[in-house]
Amino acid sequence: MHPPDSAPATTPAGRFAPSPSGDLHVGNLRTAVLAWLFARSTNRRFLVRVEDLDRVHPGAEVRQLADLAALGLDWDAPPLRQTDRLYAYDAAIADLSARGLVYECFCTRKEILRAASAPHAPDGAYPGTCRNLTAKQAAARRASGRPPALRLRADAAEFEVTDELLGLYTSQVDDVVLRRGDGVPAYNLAVVIDDAAQGVDQVVRGDDLLSSTPRQAYLAALLGLPIPSYAHVPLALNAQGQRLAKRDGAVTLADLAADGRDAAAVLGLIASSLGLAAAPAERVDLPLLLTRFDPARLPREPWVFRPPQSRRP
Repeated sequence: MHPPDSAPATTPAGRFAPSPSGDLHVGNLRTAVLAWLFARSTNRRFLVRVEDLDRVHPGAEVRQLADLAALGLDWDAPPLRQTDRLYAYDAAIADLSARGLVYECFCTRKEILRAASAPHAPDGAYPGTCRNLTAKQAAARRASGRPPALRLRADAAEFEVTDELLGLYTSQVDDVVLRRGDGVPAYNLAVVIDDAAQGVDQVVRGDDLLSSTPRQAYLAALLGLPIPSYAHVPLALNAQGQRLAKRDGAVTLADLAADGRDAAAVLGLIASSLGLAAAPAERVDLPLLLTRFDPARLPREPWVFRPPQSRRP
Protein backbone atom coordinates (compact mmCIF):
# COMPACT_ATOMS: atom_id res chain seq x y z
CA MET A 1 0.00 0.00 0.00
CA HIS A 2 1.38 3.36 -1.00
CA PRO A 3 1.15 6.42 1.23
CA PRO A 4 -1.21 9.16 0.04
CA ASP A 5 0.41 12.14 -1.59
CA SER A 6 0.99 14.76 1.05
CA ALA A 7 -0.47 18.24 0.85
CA PRO A 8 1.84 20.89 -0.59
CA ALA A 9 4.36 22.22 1.89
CA THR A 10 3.44 25.58 3.36
CA THR A 11 6.90 27.06 2.89
CA PRO A 12 7.45 28.05 -0.76
CA ALA A 13 10.32 26.43 -2.62
CA GLY A 14 12.39 26.57 -5.77
CA ARG A 15 14.12 23.55 -7.24
CA PHE A 16 16.63 22.06 -9.63
CA ALA A 17 15.52 18.81 -11.24
CA PRO A 18 18.14 17.05 -13.38
CA SER A 19 17.73 13.72 -15.13
CA PRO A 20 20.51 11.29 -14.13
CA SER A 21 21.36 10.52 -17.75
CA GLY A 22 24.96 11.68 -17.49
CA ASP A 23 27.23 14.23 -15.88
CA LEU A 24 26.09 17.85 -15.63
CA HIS A 25 27.89 20.26 -17.96
CA VAL A 26 28.60 23.90 -17.15
CA GLY A 27 25.32 24.98 -18.75
CA ASN A 28 23.37 22.68 -16.42
CA LEU A 29 25.42 23.88 -13.47
CA ARG A 30 24.77 27.50 -14.45
CA THR A 31 21.02 26.85 -14.40
CA ALA A 32 21.35 25.16 -11.00
CA VAL A 33 23.20 28.19 -9.62
CA LEU A 34 20.47 30.48 -10.97
CA ALA A 35 17.72 28.32 -9.46
CA TRP A 36 19.51 28.48 -6.09
CA LEU A 37 19.96 32.25 -6.32
CA PHE A 38 16.33 32.84 -7.28
CA ALA A 39 15.13 30.68 -4.38
CA ARG A 40 17.48 32.01 -1.69
CA SER A 41 16.99 35.66 -2.73
CA THR A 42 13.23 35.27 -2.22
CA ASN A 43 13.50 33.37 1.10
CA ARG A 44 12.36 30.12 -0.44
CA ARG A 45 13.52 26.62 0.34
CA PHE A 46 15.73 25.06 -2.31
CA LEU A 47 15.13 21.46 -3.35
CA VAL A 48 16.75 18.95 -5.67
CA ARG A 49 14.60 16.41 -7.49
CA VAL A 50 15.99 13.43 -9.40
CA GLU A 51 13.87 12.93 -12.51
CA ASP A 52 14.77 9.30 -13.03
CA LEU A 53 11.78 7.94 -14.93
CA ASP A 54 13.89 7.53 -18.04
CA ARG A 55 17.49 7.40 -19.30
CA VAL A 56 19.26 6.61 -16.04
CA HIS A 57 23.03 6.18 -16.31
CA PRO A 58 24.64 4.22 -13.46
CA GLY A 59 26.41 6.54 -11.02
CA ALA A 60 25.17 9.74 -12.66
CA GLU A 61 22.94 10.77 -9.76
CA VAL A 62 25.76 10.52 -7.23
CA ARG A 63 28.10 12.53 -9.43
CA GLN A 64 25.48 15.17 -10.15
CA LEU A 65 24.74 15.74 -6.48
CA ALA A 66 28.46 15.84 -5.70
CA ASP A 67 29.03 18.46 -8.40
CA LEU A 68 26.23 20.66 -7.08
CA ALA A 69 27.65 20.44 -3.56
CA ALA A 70 31.16 21.21 -4.86
CA LEU A 71 29.88 24.52 -6.20
CA GLY A 72 28.45 25.31 -2.78
CA LEU A 73 24.78 24.58 -3.43
CA ASP A 74 22.79 23.27 -0.50
CA TRP A 75 19.24 21.95 -0.37
CA ASP A 76 16.67 21.75 2.38
CA ALA A 77 15.42 18.17 2.10
CA PRO A 78 16.73 14.87 0.78
CA PRO A 79 16.43 14.64 -3.02
CA LEU A 80 13.09 13.30 -4.19
CA ARG A 81 13.18 10.56 -6.83
CA GLN A 82 10.35 10.21 -9.29
CA THR A 83 10.59 6.42 -9.34
CA ASP A 84 9.42 6.50 -5.71
CA ARG A 85 6.26 8.37 -6.68
CA LEU A 86 4.54 6.24 -9.29
CA TYR A 87 1.50 5.99 -7.01
CA ALA A 88 1.01 9.77 -7.19
CA TYR A 89 1.05 9.82 -10.99
CA ASP A 90 -1.35 6.86 -11.11
CA ALA A 91 -3.73 8.71 -8.79
CA ALA A 92 -3.69 11.82 -10.98
CA ILE A 93 -4.39 9.78 -14.12
CA ALA A 94 -7.23 7.99 -12.34
CA ASP A 95 -8.73 11.34 -11.36
CA LEU A 96 -8.57 12.70 -14.90
CA SER A 97 -9.88 9.43 -16.32
CA ALA A 98 -12.88 9.48 -14.00
CA ARG A 99 -13.70 12.91 -15.40
CA GLY A 100 -13.58 11.68 -18.99
CA LEU A 101 -10.34 13.52 -19.72
CA VAL A 102 -8.15 10.57 -20.74
CA TYR A 103 -8.13 8.45 -23.89
CA GLU A 104 -5.98 5.73 -25.40
CA CYS A 105 -3.60 6.61 -28.21
CA PHE A 106 -2.17 3.91 -30.47
CA CYS A 107 -0.09 6.17 -32.74
CA THR A 108 3.58 5.49 -33.27
CA ARG A 109 6.08 8.31 -33.16
CA LYS A 110 6.49 8.03 -36.93
CA GLU A 111 2.74 8.36 -37.50
CA ILE A 112 2.57 11.41 -35.25
CA LEU A 113 5.44 13.11 -37.05
CA ARG A 114 3.86 12.36 -40.42
CA ALA A 115 0.49 13.78 -39.32
CA ALA A 116 2.11 16.83 -37.72
CA SER A 117 3.88 17.64 -41.00
CA ALA A 118 0.67 17.54 -43.03
CA PRO A 119 -0.74 20.81 -44.44
CA HIS A 120 -2.70 22.87 -41.89
CA ALA A 121 -1.54 20.69 -38.98
CA PRO A 122 -0.88 22.63 -35.73
CA ASP A 123 2.82 23.27 -35.32
CA GLY A 124 4.26 20.41 -33.28
CA ALA A 125 0.95 19.52 -31.66
CA TYR A 126 -0.62 16.06 -31.52
CA PRO A 127 -3.27 16.11 -34.26
CA GLY A 128 -5.87 14.13 -32.29
CA THR A 129 -5.74 11.01 -34.46
CA CYS A 130 -7.03 8.68 -31.72
CA ARG A 131 -9.18 11.22 -29.87
CA ASN A 132 -12.52 10.03 -31.22
CA LEU A 133 -11.96 6.36 -31.89
CA THR A 134 -15.04 4.24 -31.49
CA ALA A 135 -14.96 1.38 -29.01
CA LYS A 136 -14.72 -1.02 -31.95
CA GLN A 137 -11.79 0.86 -33.50
CA ALA A 138 -9.95 1.01 -30.19
CA ALA A 139 -10.52 -2.70 -29.61
CA ALA A 140 -9.12 -3.50 -33.05
CA ARG A 141 -5.98 -1.48 -32.41
CA ARG A 142 -5.57 -3.06 -28.99
CA ALA A 143 -5.92 -6.52 -30.53
CA SER A 144 -3.03 -5.72 -32.89
CA GLY A 145 -0.72 -5.88 -29.88
CA ARG A 146 0.33 -2.24 -29.89
CA PRO A 147 0.24 -0.98 -26.27
CA PRO A 148 -1.58 2.35 -26.05
CA ALA A 149 -0.34 5.52 -24.47
CA LEU A 150 -2.77 7.56 -22.40
CA ARG A 151 -3.43 11.14 -23.51
CA LEU A 152 -5.16 14.10 -21.94
CA ARG A 153 -8.39 15.16 -23.62
CA ALA A 154 -7.65 18.89 -23.52
CA ASP A 155 -10.50 21.34 -23.96
CA ALA A 156 -8.35 24.44 -24.49
CA ALA A 157 -6.43 25.45 -27.60
CA GLU A 158 -3.87 27.58 -25.77
CA PHE A 159 -2.87 28.75 -22.31
CA GLU A 160 -1.00 31.79 -21.01
CA VAL A 161 1.71 31.95 -18.35
CA THR A 162 3.80 34.77 -16.95
CA ASP A 163 7.56 34.48 -16.99
CA GLU A 164 9.62 36.72 -14.72
CA LEU A 165 12.25 37.27 -17.39
CA LEU A 166 10.20 37.04 -20.59
CA GLY A 167 6.78 38.42 -19.61
CA LEU A 168 3.51 36.97 -20.87
CA TYR A 169 3.86 33.84 -22.97
CA THR A 170 1.04 32.01 -24.74
CA SER A 171 1.37 28.68 -26.48
CA GLN A 172 -0.88 25.95 -27.77
CA VAL A 173 -2.22 23.19 -25.57
CA ASP A 174 -2.64 19.79 -27.17
CA ASP A 175 -3.52 16.32 -25.94
CA VAL A 176 -0.29 15.62 -24.09
CA VAL A 177 0.77 12.11 -23.16
CA LEU A 178 0.11 11.23 -19.51
CA ARG A 179 1.48 7.70 -19.59
CA ARG A 180 3.61 6.25 -22.36
CA GLY A 181 2.87 3.01 -24.13
CA ASP A 182 5.55 1.28 -22.05
CA GLY A 183 3.70 2.25 -18.86
CA VAL A 184 6.10 5.01 -17.78
CA PRO A 185 4.45 8.25 -16.59
CA ALA A 186 5.17 11.16 -18.91
CA TYR A 187 7.38 14.09 -17.96
CA ASN A 188 4.65 16.72 -18.36
CA LEU A 189 2.48 14.95 -15.80
CA ALA A 190 5.20 14.01 -13.32
CA VAL A 191 6.70 17.49 -13.10
CA VAL A 192 3.31 19.05 -12.35
CA ILE A 193 2.46 16.53 -9.64
CA ASP A 194 5.87 16.72 -8.00
CA ASP A 195 6.10 20.51 -7.97
CA ALA A 196 2.75 20.72 -6.20
CA ALA A 197 3.60 17.97 -3.72
CA GLN A 198 6.90 19.63 -2.80
CA GLY A 199 5.47 23.13 -2.48
CA VAL A 200 7.50 24.33 -5.45
CA ASP A 201 5.99 27.66 -6.46
CA GLN A 202 9.04 28.95 -8.36
CA VAL A 203 10.42 27.13 -11.40
CA VAL A 204 13.73 28.31 -12.84
CA ARG A 205 14.96 26.31 -15.83
CA GLY A 206 16.39 26.58 -19.34
CA ASP A 207 14.39 28.45 -21.96
CA ASP A 208 14.33 25.35 -24.16
CA LEU A 209 11.45 24.22 -21.91
CA LEU A 210 9.42 27.40 -22.34
CA SER A 211 7.13 26.02 -25.04
CA SER A 212 6.01 23.14 -22.79
CA THR A 213 5.16 25.43 -19.86
CA PRO A 214 1.61 26.41 -20.90
CA ARG A 215 0.78 22.72 -21.28
CA GLN A 216 2.03 22.03 -17.76
CA ALA A 217 0.26 25.05 -16.29
CA TYR A 218 -2.97 24.00 -17.99
CA LEU A 219 -2.63 20.47 -16.59
CA ALA A 220 -2.00 21.87 -13.11
CA ALA A 221 -5.18 23.95 -13.40
CA LEU A 222 -7.18 20.88 -14.46
CA LEU A 223 -5.91 19.00 -11.41
CA GLY A 224 -6.69 21.89 -9.07
CA LEU A 225 -3.01 22.44 -8.30
CA PRO A 226 -1.25 25.80 -7.93
CA ILE A 227 0.60 27.12 -10.96
CA PRO A 228 4.19 28.11 -10.11
CA SER A 229 5.87 31.31 -11.14
CA TYR A 230 8.38 30.77 -13.92
CA ALA A 231 11.77 32.13 -14.97
CA HIS A 232 13.23 30.59 -18.12
CA VAL A 233 16.90 31.40 -18.44
CA PRO A 234 19.02 31.41 -21.61
CA LEU A 235 20.93 28.24 -22.41
CA ALA A 236 24.64 27.70 -22.72
CA LEU A 237 25.68 27.15 -26.33
CA ASN A 238 28.85 25.93 -28.00
CA ALA A 239 30.91 28.00 -30.42
CA GLN A 240 28.67 26.87 -33.29
CA GLY A 241 25.54 28.22 -31.58
CA GLN A 242 24.24 24.75 -30.69
CA ARG A 243 23.17 23.50 -27.28
CA LEU A 244 26.17 22.62 -25.18
CA ALA A 245 26.86 18.90 -24.88
CA LYS A 246 29.54 16.53 -23.65
CA ARG A 247 30.92 16.23 -27.18
CA ASP A 248 32.05 19.88 -26.97
CA GLY A 249 35.13 19.00 -24.94
CA ALA A 250 35.95 19.97 -21.37
CA VAL A 251 32.46 20.97 -20.22
CA THR A 252 31.86 18.97 -17.03
CA LEU A 253 33.27 19.65 -13.60
CA ALA A 254 35.41 16.52 -13.82
CA ASP A 255 36.74 17.50 -17.26
CA LEU A 256 37.64 20.98 -16.07
CA ALA A 257 39.20 19.64 -12.87
CA ALA A 258 41.42 17.42 -14.98
CA ASP A 259 42.60 20.60 -16.70
CA GLY A 260 43.46 22.18 -13.34
CA ARG A 261 40.29 24.21 -12.80
CA ASP A 262 38.66 23.48 -9.48
CA ALA A 263 34.99 23.99 -8.60
CA ALA A 264 35.67 27.51 -7.32
CA ALA A 265 37.17 28.47 -10.68
CA VAL A 266 34.16 27.05 -12.50
CA LEU A 267 31.81 28.99 -10.22
CA GLY A 268 33.76 32.15 -11.06
CA LEU A 269 33.33 31.41 -14.76
CA ILE A 270 29.58 30.91 -14.29
CA ALA A 271 29.32 34.07 -12.19
CA SER A 272 31.11 36.09 -14.86
CA SER A 273 28.70 34.81 -17.52
CA LEU A 274 25.82 36.14 -15.40
CA GLY A 275 27.38 39.53 -14.78
CA LEU A 276 27.98 38.65 -11.13
CA ALA A 277 31.78 38.65 -11.20
CA ALA A 278 34.25 41.22 -12.46
CA ALA A 279 36.10 38.57 -14.43
CA PRO A 280 36.13 34.76 -14.79
CA ALA A 281 39.20 34.65 -12.55
CA GLU A 282 37.50 36.40 -9.62
CA ARG A 283 37.19 33.99 -6.70
CA VAL A 284 33.59 34.06 -5.54
CA ASP A 285 31.23 31.92 -3.51
CA LEU A 286 27.47 31.61 -3.46
CA PRO A 287 26.87 33.85 -0.40
CA LEU A 288 28.77 36.62 -2.20
CA LEU A 289 26.81 36.07 -5.42
CA LEU A 290 23.59 36.25 -3.45
CA THR A 291 24.44 39.80 -2.34
CA ARG A 292 24.99 40.78 -6.01
CA PHE A 293 22.01 38.96 -7.50
CA ASP A 294 19.34 40.97 -9.32
CA PRO A 295 17.11 39.10 -11.80
CA ALA A 296 16.42 42.31 -13.72
CA ARG A 297 20.11 42.57 -14.62
CA LEU A 298 20.60 39.02 -15.85
CA PRO A 299 21.73 38.56 -19.46
CA ARG A 300 18.89 37.76 -21.86
CA GLU A 301 21.12 36.22 -24.52
CA PRO A 302 22.54 32.67 -24.55
CA TRP A 303 25.96 32.14 -23.05
CA VAL A 304 28.45 30.89 -25.61
CA PHE A 305 30.85 28.65 -23.72
CA ARG A 306 34.25 28.01 -25.17
CA PRO A 307 36.23 25.48 -23.15
CA PRO A 308 39.43 27.14 -21.87
CA GLN A 309 42.70 26.03 -23.39
CA SER A 310 44.06 23.03 -21.57
CA ARG A 311 46.56 23.70 -18.80
CA ARG A 312 47.87 20.17 -19.00
CA PRO A 313 51.37 19.79 -20.50
